[in-house]
Amino acid sequence: MDRSAIFRKFVAFTTAVHQITNDMTKDVKSEAITTVQYKILEYIAVSQPCILSDISECMHMSMPNTSRELKKLTDKQLCEKIADTEDRRKQYIRLSAKGQTMMNEIFVQIEARFNERIQGFSEKELKEIEQALDVLQGKVFYT
Repeated sequence: MDRSAIFRKFVAFTTAVHQITNDMTKDVKSEAITTVQYKILEYIAVSQPCILSDISECMHMSMPNTSRELKKLTDKQLCEKIADTEDRRKQYIRLSAKGQTMMNEIFVQIEARFNERIQGFSEKELKEIEQALDVLQGKVFYT
C-alpha cells in the first residue's frame, strides 16, 4: 500500500471538506456575530461542554483572543461558562438556550443544503456514504 498516495488523497479530501463547509455555511450566520464567532459557536455546538484551550487549539487562536471572543459571545448571551463541581478553577463552556436556538436554526439551513447535494442518491449510495463517514470518524478523525 502506497502510504504517500493515501496521504495525498487525505490532503485533497480535507481541502474539499473545508471548501464544501465554507459553501454550505455561507450566508447562514446571524449578522450579529462575526465569522470567527460563528466558528466558535459551531465548535461548541458539536463539542459541548468544552474548555477554552480546546476551542483555542481547534480555531488556531491564541488563548487571549479566544477568551476575548468568548466574552463577546457571553455578553450576547449565546454561550455560558459553567464551573467544574470538583475544581472551581476549571470552567466548561456550552451554548446558552439562546445560542442553542440560533445554532439549531442555522443547522436546519445547512441540512437543507446538504439534502440538496444528496437528493439524487440511491439508498445504497447513502448507506455507503454513511459507512465511509463512520470509518473516517472512527479511524482518522477520532479525538
